[in-house]
Amino acid sequence: MSQQHSQSLELGVGDALIVIDVQNDFLEGGALPVPDGDRVIEPLNRYVAAFARHGLIVIATRDWHPPTHCSFREQGGSFPVHCVAGSAGARFPEQLLLPQQCPVVDKAVTPDREDFSGFGADGLQVRLARNGIDRLFVGGLATEYCVLETVLDGLDRGYAVVVLVDAIAAMDLHPGDGARAIERMTAAGARFLSLDQLGL
Repeated sequence: MSQQHSQSLELGVGDALIVIDVQNDFLEGGALPVPDGDRVIEPLNRYVAAFARHGLIVIATRDWHPPTHCSFREQGGSFPVHCVAGSAGARFPEQLLLPQQCPVVDKAVTPDREDFSGFGADGLQVRLARNGIDRLFVGGLATEYCVLETVLDGLDRGYAVVVLVDAIAAMDLHPGDGARAIERMTAAGARFLSLDQLGL
């Protein structure tokens, strides 16, 4: 990847938008709602439209848990049952306007393994390589879990990573978790941009 591409704010060849886990269970009324999580939908829709206008790929990830997933409290985990494969809570909300042919990467699909990162499933890396992607624009839920781990894994794999700061929201189960996640992503080399900085 060229240094010029990594620093430019212009969307172009080699860019991909990764929409992380914007699922009903993480929204208001869901089994594990992220506070203010619903507010990421409108900016994400604008990013999706911009990528579509440029003919660039949009990829969505989703938790797709078995009913006995290790993250559930009943199995000794930290969270209530959420995003069970095929359930209404695991679906994307109707308000999220993903492209009709948007590739979807399922993660955390086996009972005994947690995958916060979108790279935990082989499908994301395969799709990025197939499309010649070298820069990721990342938004979604939640900042200190799946967004953080996807961003860090992307950087570890050599991608330039841009976090869409107006399209993320934190769970903040411990006050300041979201802010600390942003500090970690910044220290690792991620950039942070918003709609107005991209001219959208």
